[in-house]
Amino acid sequence: MNGAESLVHTLLGSGVDVCFSNPGTSEMHFVAALDRIPGMRCVLGLQENIVTGAADGYWRMAGKPAATLLHCGPGLANGLAGLHDARRARSGIVNIVGDQATYHRPYDAPLTADTEGWARGASAWVRTSMRAADVGADAAVAVQAARTSPGQVATLILPSDSSWNEGGVVAPALPVPEVPQADPLAVRTAARILREKKNVLILLGGLALREGAQKLAWRIAAATGARLMAEGSNGRIQRGRGRVPLERVPYPAPQAIEALSWVEHLILVNAKAPVGFFAYPNTPSKHYPENASVHVLTRFEQDAESALRALAEELGAPQAALPDPGPRPEPGRGAPTPEGLARTVAALMPEDAVVVDESVSYGRGFFPQTHAAPPHDWLQNCGGAIGYGPPVAIGAAIGAGGRRVLSLQADGSAMYTVQALWTQAREKLPVTTVLLSNRKYQILLGEHRNVGANPGRTALDMMDLGNPDIDWVRLANGMGVEAARAETLESCADLMAQSFSQPGPFLIELQI
Repeated sequence: MNGAESLVHTLLGSGVDVCFSNPGTSEMHFVAALDRIPGMRCVLGLQENIVTGAADGYWRMAGKPAATLLHCGPGLANGLAGLHDARRARSGIVNIVGDQATYHRPYDAPLTADTEGWARGASAWVRTSMRAADVGADAAVAVQAARTSPGQVATLILPSDSSWNEGGVVAPALPVPEVPQADPLAVRTAARILREKKNVLILLGGLALREGAQKLAWRIAAATGARLMAEGSNGRIQRGRGRVPLERVPYPAPQAIEALSWVEHLILVNAKAPVGFFAYPNTPSKHYPENASVHVLTRFEQDAESALRALAEELGAPQAALPDPGPRPEPGRGAPTPEGLARTVAALMPEDAVVVDESVSYGRGFFPQTHAAPPHDWLQNCGGAIGYGPPVAIGAAIGAGGRRVLSLQADGSAMYTVQALWTQAREKLPVTTVLLSNRKYQILLGEHRNVGANPGRTALDMMDLGNPDIDWVRLANGMGVEAARAETLESCADLMAQSFSQPGPFLIELQI
């Protein structure tokens, strides 16, 4: 058995049965092993950010890691933006990177790079398997690291001779570390704050945004008068009818500062205290009041649901009915608006849909209009590296086991990872992309004002996606995805409904 074969057997034995890949010469023995050994679903991405983003989306929905297969240091470099977003979403990934043979490294061949160094910035765990005999054991540790709460990027670097040399040993699966529990003192402190203080905000993030934890948090808030919010960007929120109608901390600094201006005590549940995405002149980096006290109920890696249950019991909080979000909205009509599109999404989405949101500035107000939608999951870009949406939709579709994915996608961001459409077509994935086509980097026009700059012709040209216009229908068709253009909310609604009834991907270019 060679090292590559021991790697595949160990991954499968550890519960990793999906591999998102973009291989090269150094990885051919791994590819051959994947061919010979049954059990691994192999999904090809045509650029490495497709691969890493898909693995991110897979974790968010499946709750277990996929493997990636990247080609040497430059392939890793291409995929780093996706790994950055995955790290910020706290997604577990077994990130496998091929590399030069150990004895070939000293010759400084063109693809030789500081692969370990590049990996460290986006990985919680990095190791290079220097011998075939070590590959299986190293792979088992990588899976264990990826599955360590709340989820981590674990990068295993595989020199080509470690793959092709004989002497590979299959390693048994290692136990998944138990999720740490909250400190009882943190629970008692939070209870005291909620009993004795006023203007308390409970901020939820990570696994605290799953349905069970949400309901416990609502019970606590109803008993104490505290308010609930979600972080501004979240890996996965369970939303819709029957869930808590949470609002997020706003993205724009002035709105966030205003929304949090009343807070005197901030209780964090798998969340961090809100700060600006960027710095702005004469604007504080912290978006909560400087004199507010911050209390940590659970850190990112701790069990939010058990902590909230303990807190509810400490407070003697009774069961509390969730607020009625009202009737399901009717689809929007007329020219597209953010509110109208949000109502259309809420009116038409299938039950248990997965929304992958990279609508950027257009979608900031979607939450209030979609609380009355059927139960669904909403996935957001947590790291800010754009182009996250199309590849995350791939992984989410595979990880969610056939549930319809609705990808709300800005056009400028989509051009970073447009190759993902090809993979969606090849895998026949149930992904509906609503492509928001305003032919500009709209968010940057706003940011230009926010930093106090005065855009002229050159600056405006750098934010313009026209001249020539991008034809998304033809782009999608060229990669095997059925597509159509909509200029009204009525036509968008008709196309959405049509797409939801068919098994494969569909793209709607919505002119906004």
